[in-house]
Amino acid sequence: MTNLAPLSLLEARVLGVLVEKERTVPDTYPLSLKALTGGCNQKNNRNPLIEVVDGEVQAAVDSLRTRTLVIESSGARVTRYSQNIGRVLRIPDQAVALLAVLLLRGPQTAAELRTASERMHRFADVSSVEAFLDELSQRSSENGGPLVVKLARAPGEREARWAHLLAGPVEPRQSDASPSVAAAEVSLAEIAALRSHHAQLAAEVAELRTKLERMAAELGLRL
Repeated sequence: MTNLAPLSLLEARVLGVLVEKERTVPDTYPLSLKALTGGCNQKNNRNPLIEVVDGEVQAAVDSLRTRTLVIESSGARVTRYSQNIGRVLRIPDQAVALLAVLLLRGPQTAAELRTASERMHRFADVSSVEAFLDELSQRSSENGGPLVVKLARAPGEREARWAHLLAGPVEPRQSDASPSVAAAEVSLAEIAALRSHHAQLAAEVAELRTKLERMAAELGLRL
């Protein structure tokens, strides 16, 4: 574990998306809230798949900002967000790329990590990936503690997988989770954002109903 408070699934997804998009589509980075939500809901290169709304992503972003993992910048028209994970955790760009893949895709083998991170950083070979993973897994408590862990190899698997520790300790069989499994745990901020969004929708429906009833009355119609 690290000295940071454990991330929720959505907070981890937000960080992973920001790192990914910074390196793969730099022309649109930093990201707007809409683009960030789209990246979180993306169907490819994500495990598990999730479906969230802007309010939930905003709550996750606000939580990450309190830990300086996300930085807000105001543009000409819209507020945009960028990641600050390398500085906060004091790790090199290569390690940030590997963490991003783990945040987005869940546990991976070193070979899978090398392939999945190619657009963010091109590693010379699998051994170079393993070297960075070993470094991340052996961080001392003075430096914040380990950031990744090597999972025990499951029956039938040829290689062991690695998982990040930014969301807390990893269950031994966490890698078996289905890509379609939704988040089992969400932060209180995310729940509050969802309730707020629901209340807003309810108010809008009530307002539309009032307008409809007024129009019907003017036209002499019954609803």
